[in-house]
Amino acid sequence: MRHSLSLLAAAAAGFLAVPASATDYPLSLDNCGFPLTIEAAPQRVVAIKSTAAELLLSLGLGDKVVGFAFLDGPLPEGLGGSDIPVLSEKLPSQEVVLETEPDFVYGGWESNFAADGAGERPMLAELGVTSYVAPAACRSVKPAKLSFDHLFAEIAEMGAIFDVEDRAGALVAEQQAALAGVTGDTRGLSAVWYSSGTKAPYVGAGSNAPAMMLEALGLTNIFAGVDEGWTAASWEAVVDANPDVIVLVDAAWNSAEAKKKLLAENPITSKLDAVINQRYLVVPFPASEAGIRNVPAVVDMAGQLAGLRF
Repeated sequence: MRHSLSLLAAAAAGFLAVPASATDYPLSLDNCGFPLTIEAAPQRVVAIKSTAAELLLSLGLGDKVVGFAFLDGPLPEGLGGSDIPVLSEKLPSQEVVLETEPDFVYGGWESNFAADGAGERPMLAELGVTSYVAPAACRSVKPAKLSFDHLFAEIAEMGAIFDVEDRAGALVAEQQAALAGVTGDTRGLSAVWYSSGTKAPYVGAGSNAPAMMLEALGLTNIFAGVDEGWTAASWEAVVDANPDVIVLVDAAWNSAEAKKKLLAENPITSKLDAVINQRYLVVPFPASEAGIRNVPAVVDMAGQLAGLRF
């Protein structure tokens, strides 16, 4: 029996209620418009970006990983992986990736697979290396608006690829239970998701992880009408919308504290009610992109939001 994305999505949406069975290889998949045929569970894996690394570790597959690259921050405590070499702080070159003799490269963004990066997907395939793009980061085929069910389907699909469906099912059930415990705010509040930028803000738009997480929190995204994951905006547009809450992405290269300072010192944004009253929610950068940290981040931000006063 060959698995399909639709089957895996249905299984994820239903808490994987049917008993997990062993993967029947070869496994045929369509990944961002690129056909994959996986003959057996991968044994030597390179993970690019935190979202890819953290999902593999959460499924107990650290012993299959020969290298990490382009991590967005420290790995969460308790996941392990400290003994796995970091091949590159930035996007690794094709030569660096191939030196590990991988049979599977898992990229958190489709752009990871470029000639000046880990290598183009057709070239890797010719060398016997399977490449997999996190579906939410697909660009060759525009993904549907991201939902938690899409994330759960990716977990299930990774479980099928590595023949660890039982672990994937347990992880999906755990995340669904945590998400079910979140009650969206009912105060009718609006928000802007401030990812990066100083002269102009780069913000969460209407179709990827920021939109999904804001909706789960019961917040109205002021840039929800932009059919992109993120978009370049202007401070004037933010001021005109006057959001009740500002979500700050905390990154090593652009911290939440630096963002607060900028907002308070900028003559335009300093007059925003949210800035004057410090109505901020903080999310770590690795939790701001589609991955297993989204649900815990929603739970955490729901607690932060409940503590805000208006």
